[in-house]
Amino acid sequence: MITTANVKNGVNVDQLVETIGAVQQNPDLAKFEFRSKNDWIEGGHCVSNIKSFYGVGQEDASRQETFTMECDHPNVLLGKDKAATPPEVVLHALGSCLTAAMTYHAAANGIDIESAESTLAGGVDLHGFLGLDPEVRNGFDGIKVVLKVKSDASTEQLENLAKFSPVFDMITNPTPVSIEIVK
Repeated sequence: MITTANVKNGVNVDQLVETIGAVQQNPDLAKFEFRSKNDWIEGGHCVSNIKSFYGVGQEDASRQETFTMECDHPNVLLGKDKAATPPEVVLHALGSCLTAAMTYHAAANGIDIESAESTLAGGVDLHGFLGLDPEVRNGFDGIKVVLKVKSDASTEQLENLAKFSPVFDMITNPTPVSIEIVK
Protein backbone atom coordinates (compact mmCIF):
# COMPACT_ATOMS: atom_id res chain seq x y z
CA MET A 1 0.00 0.00 0.00
CA ILE A 2 1.37 3.39 -0.97
CA THR A 3 0.81 6.20 1.48
CA THR A 4 1.39 9.86 0.88
CA ALA A 5 2.48 12.34 3.47
CA ASN A 6 0.03 14.93 4.70
CA VAL A 7 1.85 17.98 3.31
CA LYS A 8 0.51 21.53 3.46
CA ASN A 9 2.52 24.60 2.47
CA GLY A 10 5.54 22.32 2.00
CA VAL A 11 5.32 21.19 5.63
CA ASN A 12 4.80 17.54 6.61
CA VAL A 13 1.86 18.11 8.96
CA ASP A 14 1.91 14.55 10.35
CA GLN A 15 5.56 14.97 11.33
CA LEU A 16 4.80 18.42 12.80
CA VAL A 17 1.99 16.95 14.93
CA GLU A 18 4.31 14.14 16.07
CA THR A 19 6.94 16.72 17.03
CA ILE A 20 4.42 18.74 19.02
CA GLY A 21 3.29 15.58 20.80
CA ALA A 22 6.87 14.54 21.60
CA VAL A 23 7.65 17.97 23.07
CA GLN A 24 4.45 17.87 25.13
CA GLN A 25 5.52 14.48 26.54
CA ASN A 26 9.15 15.54 27.11
CA PRO A 27 9.63 19.32 27.36
CA ASP A 28 13.45 18.97 27.35
CA LEU A 29 13.25 18.03 23.65
CA ALA A 30 12.34 21.66 22.91
CA LYS A 31 15.72 23.00 24.07
CA PHE A 32 18.03 23.93 21.18
CA GLU A 33 21.38 25.69 20.97
CA PHE A 34 22.42 27.09 17.59
CA ARG A 35 26.05 28.04 16.98
CA SER A 36 28.17 30.06 14.62
CA LYS A 37 31.94 30.51 14.36
CA ASN A 38 32.99 33.82 12.86
CA ASP A 39 36.43 34.65 11.43
CA TRP A 40 37.55 38.17 10.62
CA ILE A 41 39.20 38.53 7.20
CA GLU A 42 39.94 42.29 6.97
CA GLY A 43 38.13 45.57 7.45
CA GLY A 44 34.45 44.73 7.80
CA HIS A 45 34.75 41.40 5.96
CA CYS A 46 33.98 38.32 8.07
CA VAL A 47 33.06 34.70 7.31
CA SER A 48 30.88 32.56 9.55
CA ASN A 49 30.78 28.77 9.56
CA ILE A 50 27.69 26.99 10.82
CA LYS A 51 27.30 23.26 11.22
CA SER A 52 26.76 21.81 14.67
CA PHE A 53 23.80 22.45 16.93
CA TYR A 54 22.18 20.86 19.94
CA GLY A 55 18.54 19.88 19.76
CA VAL A 56 16.00 17.18 20.59
CA GLY A 57 18.07 16.16 23.59
CA GLN A 58 21.37 15.59 21.79
CA GLU A 59 24.11 16.94 19.55
CA ASP A 60 22.85 16.87 15.97
CA ALA A 61 24.90 14.83 13.51
CA SER A 62 22.61 15.10 10.49
CA ARG A 63 24.35 17.98 8.69
CA GLN A 64 26.90 16.72 6.23
CA GLU A 65 28.19 20.11 5.14
CA THR A 66 29.17 23.34 6.85
CA PHE A 67 27.16 26.40 5.85
CA THR A 68 29.19 29.54 5.26
CA MET A 69 27.98 33.11 5.24
CA GLU A 70 29.93 36.26 4.63
CA CYS A 71 29.40 39.85 5.62
CA ASP A 72 31.18 42.95 4.42
CA HIS A 73 30.37 46.60 3.87
CA PRO A 74 29.97 48.59 0.69
CA ASN A 75 32.83 50.81 -0.49
CA VAL A 76 31.09 53.93 0.84
CA LEU A 77 31.28 52.37 4.33
CA LEU A 78 34.98 51.48 3.89
CA GLY A 79 34.37 47.87 2.91
CA LYS A 80 35.15 45.95 -0.25
CA ASP A 81 31.50 45.06 -1.00
CA LYS A 82 32.22 41.31 -1.04
CA ALA A 83 28.98 40.37 0.72
CA ALA A 84 25.82 41.72 2.33
CA THR A 85 26.21 43.92 5.39
CA PRO A 86 25.41 42.46 8.83
CA PRO A 87 22.20 44.55 9.05
CA GLU A 88 21.11 43.16 5.65
CA VAL A 89 21.70 39.63 6.96
CA VAL A 90 19.47 40.47 9.93
CA LEU A 91 16.74 41.57 7.48
CA HIS A 92 17.19 38.28 5.58
CA ALA A 93 16.92 36.29 8.81
CA LEU A 94 13.81 38.19 9.89
CA GLY A 95 12.04 37.84 6.53
CA SER A 96 12.89 34.14 6.29
CA CYS A 97 11.81 33.41 9.85
CA LEU A 98 8.54 35.36 9.63
CA THR A 99 7.66 33.48 6.45
CA ALA A 100 8.61 30.07 7.85
CA ALA A 101 6.72 30.66 11.10
CA MET A 102 3.64 31.74 9.17
CA THR A 103 3.70 28.76 6.79
CA TYR A 104 4.40 26.18 9.53
CA HIS A 105 1.67 27.49 11.80
CA ALA A 106 -0.72 27.87 8.88
CA ALA A 107 -0.09 24.23 7.94
CA ALA A 108 -0.74 23.13 11.52
CA ASN A 109 -4.03 25.05 11.43
CA GLY A 110 -5.13 23.71 8.03
CA ILE A 111 -4.57 27.04 6.25
CA ASP A 112 -3.31 26.98 2.67
CA ILE A 113 -0.72 29.48 1.53
CA GLU A 114 -0.23 29.68 -2.24
CA SER A 115 2.64 32.15 -2.20
CA ALA A 116 4.48 34.54 0.07
CA GLU A 117 7.13 37.18 -0.49
CA SER A 118 8.44 39.89 1.75
CA THR A 119 10.29 43.14 1.46
CA LEU A 120 12.09 44.54 4.46
CA ALA A 121 13.78 47.85 5.13
CA GLY A 122 15.56 49.20 8.18
CA GLY A 123 16.99 52.66 8.68
CA VAL A 124 20.32 53.33 10.36
CA ASP A 125 21.76 56.71 11.36
CA LEU A 126 25.58 56.51 11.41
CA HIS A 127 25.76 59.16 14.12
CA GLY A 128 25.29 56.33 16.63
CA PHE A 129 27.80 53.84 15.17
CA LEU A 130 30.42 56.55 14.63
CA GLY A 131 30.07 57.71 18.24
CA LEU A 132 29.02 61.21 17.19
CA ASP A 133 25.73 61.30 19.09
CA PRO A 134 25.10 59.11 22.15
CA GLU A 135 21.35 59.69 21.76
CA VAL A 136 21.27 57.88 18.39
CA ARG A 137 21.02 54.09 18.31
CA ASN A 138 23.86 52.12 16.76
CA GLY A 139 21.37 49.83 15.05
CA PHE A 140 18.11 50.06 13.16
CA ASP A 141 15.75 52.86 14.17
CA GLY A 142 12.93 50.62 12.96
CA ILE A 143 12.20 47.84 10.51
CA LYS A 144 9.33 47.82 8.05
CA VAL A 145 8.18 44.43 6.79
CA VAL A 146 5.69 44.05 3.95
CA LEU A 147 4.59 40.42 3.64
CA LYS A 148 2.59 39.77 0.47
CA VAL A 149 0.66 36.53 0.94
CA LYS A 150 -1.78 34.69 -1.31
CA SER A 151 -4.09 32.78 1.04
CA ASP A 152 -7.73 32.50 2.05
CA ALA A 153 -6.75 33.30 5.65
CA SER A 154 -7.41 36.76 7.03
CA THR A 155 -4.67 39.36 7.25
CA GLU A 156 -4.92 39.27 11.03
CA GLN A 157 -4.58 35.45 11.11
CA LEU A 158 -1.49 35.54 8.90
CA GLU A 159 0.14 38.34 10.94
CA ASN A 160 -0.48 36.44 14.18
CA LEU A 161 1.01 33.26 12.69
CA ALA A 162 4.09 35.12 11.42
CA LYS A 163 4.69 36.54 14.89
CA PHE A 164 5.58 33.04 16.16
CA SER A 165 8.96 33.73 14.50
CA PRO A 166 11.90 33.34 16.90
CA VAL A 167 13.85 36.04 15.02
CA PHE A 168 10.88 38.42 15.34
CA ASP A 169 10.97 37.74 19.07
CA MET A 170 14.75 38.31 19.25
CA ILE A 171 14.44 41.65 17.49
CA THR A 172 11.32 42.97 19.22
CA ASN A 173 12.28 41.89 22.75
CA PRO A 174 15.62 42.47 24.45
CA THR A 175 17.81 39.38 24.15
CA PRO A 176 20.62 39.11 26.68
CA VAL A 177 24.00 39.03 24.93
CA SER A 178 27.24 38.46 26.82
CA ILE A 179 30.60 39.32 25.27
CA GLU A 180 33.78 37.70 26.56
CA ILE A 181 37.09 38.89 25.13
CA VAL A 182 39.80 36.20 25.24
CA LYS A 183 43.42 37.16 24.47
